Amino acid sequence: QVQLAESGGGLVQAGDSLTLSCKSYLHTSGSDAMGWFRQAPGEAREFLAAVRWSTGITWYADSAKGRFTISREIAKNTGRLQMNNLKPEDTAVYYCAVGQGGYSEYNYRLWGQGTRVTVSS
Repeated sequence: QVQLAESGGGLVQAGDSLTLSCKSYLHTSGSDAMGWFRQAPGEAREFLAAVRWSTGITWYADSAKGRFTISREIAKNTGRLQMNNLKPEDTAVYYCAVGQGGYSEYNYRLWGQGTRVTVSS
């Protein structure tokens, strides 16, 4: 039973932009937040950004500030991560998650299956 479904990944060139989407099939409470993480091969999962569903308050990792923008569309129960000026080092599997918010992956109780982003040089 799919609860979070990411989409929008793919193969792009360095400098391109890409927007990832995460459709939530859950009842999302006002206190919930949606976060985006990524995991490159051989690396630990990395927090990128999160947004509080009710207030729109956001958190960003330093690595994401300036190039990545998180947003949510409440009516569609969908969160998005817009990524600009992509670099080969952004190559990873990107995950969305729902939980209480913040920077730690342990704050998130539900995870999507991930969508792969590959950035060629």
